[in-house]
Amino acid sequence: MTGIAVTPMEPGWFGVQVKEGYDTTSHRVQVPEDFALDLGVPDAEPERLVEQSFAFLLEKEPATAIRKEFALDEIGRYFDDYYDELRSRL
Repeated sequence: MTGIAVTPMEPGWFGVQVKEGYDTTSHRVQVPEDFALDLGVPDAEPERLVEQSFAFLLEKEPATAIRKEFALDEIGRYFDDYYDELRSRL
């Protein structure tokens, strides 16, 4: 079973721990200031954006393959369906 824990850090930044079986990975993620607005979901909570982004990523690759530090708007460079999928999850 996979668990995702999102912890607010400084403004716009979140710590994420992913537990997959016996493995735990840690990540530092930025939610750009107008990310939710640009996505078309202005009321989405930043923590939820991070959580659902990780749920999306974990469907594509194991937690050990996810970068240790990145901004959410970088995910779309690697996965064309990210923005549409994130909108549908929210």
